[in-house]
Amino acid sequence: MRTILHLDLDTFYVSVERMIDSTLKEKPLLVGGISDRGVVAACSYETRPYGIHSGMSMKIAKELCPEAIIIKGNAGTYSKYSDMVTEIIKENVPVFEKSSIDEFYADLSGMDKFFGTYKYSLELRQKIISETGLPISFGLSGNKVVSKVATNEAKPNNQLKIDFGTEKPFLAPLSVKKIPMVGDKTYQTLRNLGVRYIKTIQDMPVDVMKGVLGANGLTIWKRANGIDNSPVIAFSERKSISTERTFDRDTIDIYKLRNLLIAMTENLSYQLRRGNKLTACVAVKIRYSDFNTYTKQLKIPYTSADHILIPKILELFEKLYQKRLLIRLIGIRFTHLVGGNYQINLFDDSEKQLNLYQALDNIRIRYGDRSVTRAAAIGSTTIGRMQNPFNGQPPIVLAHRKQ
Repeated sequence: MRTILHLDLDTFYVSVERMIDSTLKEKPLLVGGISDRGVVAACSYETRPYGIHSGMSMKIAKELCPEAIIIKGNAGTYSKYSDMVTEIIKENVPVFEKSSIDEFYADLSGMDKFFGTYKYSLELRQKIISETGLPISFGLSGNKVVSKVATNEAKPNNQLKIDFGTEKPFLAPLSVKKIPMVGDKTYQTLRNLGVRYIKTIQDMPVDVMKGVLGANGLTIWKRANGIDNSPVIAFSERKSISTERTFDRDTIDIYKLRNLLIAMTENLSYQLRRGNKLTACVAVKIRYSDFNTYTKQLKIPYTSADHILIPKILELFEKLYQKRLLIRLIGIRFTHLVGGNYQINLFDDSEKQLNLYQALDNIRIRYGDRSVTRAAAIGSTTIGRMQNPFNGQPPIVLAHRKQ
């Protein structure tokens, strides 16, 4: 039997800020954009009764809870604390997956032969708390979905074990919104059908769910019944992400080069957001027809927004391309990567801008990387990736692609 542990750092950004400044404890706290145009990246439990949640407009959040303390936050600081927790988990479990900056899965299958997995999980949680000072909750069950739901039910700063065979009774009384993958739109669809609790889905024929929600209906039905065979993907932290193109014929076409750089930057920015990553250093690489290669890099504030990164890349290219020789290869690289949702670096952008990125990325997730792009990038047809480069798996080695 499988035994899957899910660990989640409670209100992570808020907890880190309270580690830094103990006077913030037990006070309503919002982490995010400090202006009215900003977005709430995280909120303390003290603000929840006011109806505040992450992703909300900071202006609305301040109206709901005027006494809340607002902090802009720092992605680098959060990444440092996340790395501390990652190292502890890495040293103490056989296989683990880091699904976000504050969320982890571990496969403890077979460890009951040597340890009690629940006792082992308790000791691991206490070790994380004692060495980092951060509150953390966990859920333990036979699969990832039930463990994640159990963690959310255990919060704040607690733990919950779901024994084998009790998954359905555990899930039955919970709201359908507790099922991973059920967002606001799907929830409203289910509510329109009169479905409020998970038990109703458990009692429904699977064909009904498929008829209403298509392939997603089957997945949701399985999760409602505590069925999930997805594996824990061994974690492997990427330090950088890059792309480059070698031309079939050396070129000096500035228009073509600039458009290609825009397409490459746009796609890598999307990959960062898809993997909940931010970059603080960008670089441009040029190889001339005489095979001499030159690189120039620039440190920037943490970001994953292409409207910020594209001008930086073009600026580097203008500074680097001085010889006016034919170019054989061009490439870009993002380094100094840290974990974090792209809301962090859009604190000072409008909610409209944030919604635009989310809409564009949702289209790309559904229809492919190149389904929507800037007009300047339309001709660069070889730009794109088959999978999330930050999914913890080794990168796919592709045949060298040319443009």
